[in-house]
Amino acid sequence: MVRMDTPDAVMARISQGQERAVAGDREGARRIFDEVWDALQGFGDTTPDPLHVVTLAHYMADVQTDPAEELRWDLRALGAADSLTDDRAREHHSSLSVAGFYPSLHLNVAAAHHALGQSSEARHHLDRAAQSCDHLADDGYGRMIRGAVTRLRAELDVTVGPPGQSGRRAQHR
Repeated sequence: MVRMDTPDAVMARISQGQERAVAGDREGARRIFDEVWDALQGFGDTTPDPLHVVTLAHYMADVQTDPAEELRWDLRALGAADSLTDDRAREHHSSLSVAGFYPSLHLNVAAAHHALGQSSEARHHLDRAAQSCDHLADDGYGRMIRGAVTRLRAELDVTVGPPGQSGRRAQHR
């Protein structure tokens, strides 16, 4: 087990878990993320660093097989972002701002709600993701998130109809 008594060590261990996830080892990634989560909770009366919670929960959601668990982790990441400051984010990397986290976080919450058949909640978070996209640069990442927002909105419109329309549009074709 890697010692996680410095912020850099925590982020390094989270990165190791994410590397496993990207390589297709979801179970190995979950084990690492569980280890980090347990360590963060074990610091006693100290509240875990919001940057650690946002990062860990964001990646942990991606390796879940149960959409309800994915949503739980996505909501945990979103909640932690509300406590994160730009100064703390920039300690990790000078380019980071908390506002830039929200498009992806809301998009992930929207997708999880959609997977659970909760279309109104999905639309709410999708609208929040779209509104916060102004904080993204016009680069590959920004285009990827904006494209994912557009695709999820189109998918919602096809499967449940545009806002205000009830029923499945796909059944009326």
